Amino acid sequence: MKIKDLKWIHFAFAGAVCLLVANPSWGQAKGTVVEEIVARVNNEVITLSDYEKAQEGLQAEVAQSCQGCTPDKIQQEYKAQQKDLLRGLIDQALLVERAKDMDITVDTDLIKQLDEVRKQNNLPTMEDLQKAVESSGMAWEDYKTQQKNKLLTQEVVRREVSGRMDIGPEDVRQFYEAHKTEFNLPEQVVLAEIFLSTAGRTGEEVEAVRKKAADLHSRLDKGQDFTQLATRYSEGSTAKDGGNIGTFQRGQLDKALEDAVFVLNKGQVTDVIETKTGFEIFKVVDHFQAGLQPLTKVQEQIQNKLYMERMEPAMRDYLAELREESYVMVKPGYTDSAAIAGATMIQEVSPTPDEAAKKKGKKKLAVPKVNS
Repeated sequence: MKIKDLKWIHFAFAGAVCLLVANPSWGQAKGTVVEEIVARVNNEVITLSDYEKAQEGLQAEVAQSCQGCTPDKIQQEYKAQQKDLLRGLIDQALLVERAKDMDITVDTDLIKQLDEVRKQNNLPTMEDLQKAVESSGMAWEDYKTQQKNKLLTQEVVRREVSGRMDIGPEDVRQFYEAHKTEFNLPEQVVLAEIFLSTAGRTGEEVEAVRKKAADLHSRLDKGQDFTQLATRYSEGSTAKDGGNIGTFQRGQLDKALEDAVFVLNKGQVTDVIETKTGFEIFKVVDHFQAGLQPLTKVQEQIQNKLYMERMEPAMRDYLAELREESYVMVKPGYTDSAAIAGATMIQEVSPTPDEAAKKKGKKKLAVPKVNS
């Protein structure tokens, strides 16, 4: 039998993906189960391997965000978030399909995003980034698809949800008047850092790091953006956040650092500060004097708070609308915590005529047929 006589057919049945090799002269086709399907969103599937990778990612994320926690505490937090894991995968699939419906393209943004990741990891070329990704056990194309899907979902959310949220000056004023006690604060500074490590380095290497820190400080003096430099060059865990390390009151910092930052105004940076582990440059992102903060001082903070309060319910409402317009099927034994009452479970390849009638107006599933 020649290769050209082979015909590869994919189809879904009873929650499993089957790969068939068929020849027109055969009386029947033989199938082999390749991958279990956990959920189906229109014409896309979420496989067991997708689900297991998401579990691994969640475990790593929980452990990272709960550093210093006991194993029991980490496991408790993981279980609390794991119940919504499948919901999150389905949500992303819905948003990616919506992006396709809206003809959203993010190819240029994807190139920029990958280059930013390269810079954050101090890798000289994109080929080096590819090697780093593949050495972690992920295929390069899978990684690019993952990053692309993130950009697509972000753009859909920006256009369809956050872009429609209207937080006006009156909303901000009313919140301020109702929560004035929250803005009666002790003196505080909001800080960001650029950190260069000297751990395990020799005298000459330490001097090279000192010179690099001085060069970065000089670039800041010339007006270069602190967040961009921190993201690209800082070796601290905060680099991915543009160097932001949080808000501090007097007495919460080392005395020498406190003396250096509390004398600065918003937007100013410290000199290069040498520590036991490296060199630091700090920026005072904001400086709040003690007492009731004026509305103009906390306006942006209130806007962000109102945005976050309204964003979650707005997102759930929007995703519920997408679910109503789509076929979302979940295999028995798995839980979709946002499932609509009466949602279909994966049992058959295609809906019956009655089911199709009930789903009138929804997206149609493209179900491949096997010719006998």
